[in-house]
Amino acid sequence: MNKVLLVGRLTKDPELRTTQSGIAVARFTIAVNQTFTNRNGERGTDFINCVVWERQASNLAKYCHKGSLVSAEGRLTNRSYDAQDGTKRYVTEVVCDTVNFLSSKNSDSTSGSEYQPSSNDYQPTGNDYQPSGNDNMEMADLSDDPFKNFNEEITLTNDDLPF
Repeated sequence: MNKVLLVGRLTKDPELRTTQSGIAVARFTIAVNQTFTNRNGERGTDFINCVVWERQASNLAKYCHKGSLVSAEGRLTNRSYDAQDGTKRYVTEVVCDTVNFLSSKNSDSTSGSEYQPSSNDYQPTGNDYQPSGNDNMEMADLSDDPFKNFNEEITLTNDDLPF
């Protein structure tokens, strides 16, 4: 299975182009923080090249800019081409099926810092669920041991496992 899911910030404004047949294509790079830290406690960053097609390409170029927080889902591809100097060049990129905008349209954040939600990100509507005292929901007592009714310890051997 070839599936990629990225969450990060755009390193520059998306480059929107149109093919000869009129199909929109946008190329962009996402800066993604690495999960591990180096000896100094600093996180590294990966810069992932991406491409998205058609309507999503147009929307990305219209609504996102350098520093916008996005999630991109797609597949990893490799391709090659012959450069003008006669050398063969190789490109690895994510061909995106979906790109979601995670920061607001008016956000001017261009730093690579983690996303910090603001009061503008979520506006409750009248349709939001609000628990009331009439709901017949039983609240779990988290201080109670859920395994207190088990009387004996269970011992498993390798023969008991299905793998």
